[in-house]
Amino acid sequence: MQTSIDAPAAGWRDGKKHLWPLALLVPVLPFLAYALWQAGAGPAAWWLTPAVVFGLIPIIDVLLGDDGENPPDDIARRLQEVRYYRWITFLFLPVQYAALLLGAWVWTRGGLGAAGAAGLVATIGIVNGLAINTAHELGHKRETVERWLSKIALAPTGYGHFYVEHNRGHHVRVATPEDPASARLGESFYSFWPRTVWGSLISAWRLEIGRFRLRHRSPWTLRNNLLNAGLMTVVLFALLIAVFGWRLVPFLFLQAIVGFSLLEAVNYLEHYGLCRRRTATGRFEKVDPRHSWNSDRVVTNVFLFQLQRHSDHHANPLRRYQTLRSFDVSPRLPGGYASMVLLALVPPLWYRVMNPRVLAHYGGDLNLANRNPRAEARLRRRYGRPAADTTAVHAA
Repeated sequence: MQTSIDAPAAGWRDGKKHLWPLALLVPVLPFLAYALWQAGAGPAAWWLTPAVVFGLIPIIDVLLGDDGENPPDDIARRLQEVRYYRWITFLFLPVQYAALLLGAWVWTRGGLGAAGAAGLVATIGIVNGLAINTAHELGHKRETVERWLSKIALAPTGYGHFYVEHNRGHHVRVATPEDPASARLGESFYSFWPRTVWGSLISAWRLEIGRFRLRHRSPWTLRNNLLNAGLMTVVLFALLIAVFGWRLVPFLFLQAIVGFSLLEAVNYLEHYGLCRRRTATGRFEKVDPRHSWNSDRVVTNVFLFQLQRHSDHHANPLRRYQTLRSFDVSPRLPGGYASMVLLALVPPLWYRVMNPRVLAHYGGDLNLANRNPRAEARLRRRYGRPAADTTAVHAA
């Protein structure tokens, strides 16, 4: 099998090839924070990871700008098979788990103080939150090893149901009112969070129950992906508590909440307000590049395995991160995910920035957006009454 991707005849090279190992930087940061803490930097050392992820990376993103380069189709087919890119995702997991062990040891050792403890929870939560993105990349693949590694990456956050719901739920219902992971126009992140956390769990369980019913088998088996993934979390937490003691329990649960909340913040911005139309048959139209918010910010794309090229991911879920493409027709975020997550935490600013973009995407017609029914009156007052002849749907 030919794996060279230099392609001099096509004039294309993978300009990010030597940047991809930077995706491993975030799980390494806790060790640098620990070194600084030991050197006398105090509690502030444990805020290094949040500062890099939500401070330094957005700044570098702005300085470097966008990269809209796409691999030609013939190169992309060969690029898919280059194992170098696969090993980058594999290596994330041992570093992730090493960071978790470091966090557990530091927590139970004591001496952090309130500020240091909060910083440590945020640090390990961010690492394990980004690991959910690694699990996302691995979980979409056909190879059995990668699918099991996906569940292992999800174990520290207790979010194993993501493996089921994302692949078989979200990808089917994306950008519709039926999807708990698609945020609605006028819906704040704080309203979206409980709806998606609970709704995704319930949906995943129903999907697995349905899978076993089709085979006339009981779902109460370790072949149930929710149960075997959940068991991984139980075993992991039990082992950590056995080693470090019961003092570790608050740390484990708090870092898990931070981790999966980071995932849900990304879910919030990926499809905010976007909606697929119903066809004449009553079914939703096929997913296309118009149904995901995209960004070509270079640095954030490296750290997130090009998750920001989200439209191509939904169109081609099996496509590996190094071959994902950018589309001109996709709606664009004004920044990378790191900066947009911060914006999402301040609803008035989020609405001011994003609501006009959603409306512009639909030519000013509110009915074409996936709207929050609780915000319907406010949206009409602010942006005008929706046209009466549209056939778009909104949440019931």
